[in-house]
Amino acid sequence: MNLLPTVERETGVDPTHSVIWLHGLGADGNDFAPIVPELVSPRWPALRFVFPHAPVRPVTINGGMPMRAWYDILGFDLMSRQDATGMRASIDAVEALVAREHERGVPSERIVLAGFSQGGAIALAAGLRHAQRLAGIVALSTYLPLADTLAAERSPANAQVPIFWGHGTMDPVVALQRGLDSRAALEALGYAVDWHTYPMPHSVCAEEIADLRRWFDARLAG
Repeated sequence: MNLLPTVERETGVDPTHSVIWLHGLGADGNDFAPIVPELVSPRWPALRFVFPHAPVRPVTINGGMPMRAWYDILGFDLMSRQDATGMRASIDAVEALVAREHERGVPSERIVLAGFSQGGAIALAAGLRHAQRLAGIVALSTYLPLADTLAAERSPANAQVPIFWGHGTMDPVVALQRGLDSRAALEALGYAVDWHTYPMPHSVCAEEIADLRRWFDARLAG
């Protein structure tokens, strides 16, 4: 399949680790690129951050307006009315980006899948199904999609994958309870979720970035 266009940031020459970071609905790959200098520690190995642009598609909940989206949102009840076809196409697109990192010399166990909102949903869906062990999954202000098929489709290689989850207690887009329910569903399947809440809406805050830096530090600092 054709690779999605991306924005890339490298923290050093010849990166040995990669972070594939998926943006939220209506944004693009530039959205989280500015986070790199805030997040990265000089103690870490050289990283390649890959920020793909989601395809432009009509989004039902926004009156059919075309925008960058990882899948269509059919209604406010995000869990029961899911665009499974769109989600699986985005999972395939992420797999293609992971394969390109392999070609560039970065194995799966040195790749983190990260995402915000819709992007976080796809990071979870793709990461938990990925056939080879990943370095981790970062899920920000999001929920678990395709939950009803995860038990059958999940990869044993990522049964112990580290998961960082950050969620705002005042999130009006993806309600905190949706995140809590998703965490419970993952824990019921044996996943360990490093869960954090923050007094924020549907966004990212400085405290969250600091916690995420510590999470990365535990996996990257040598």
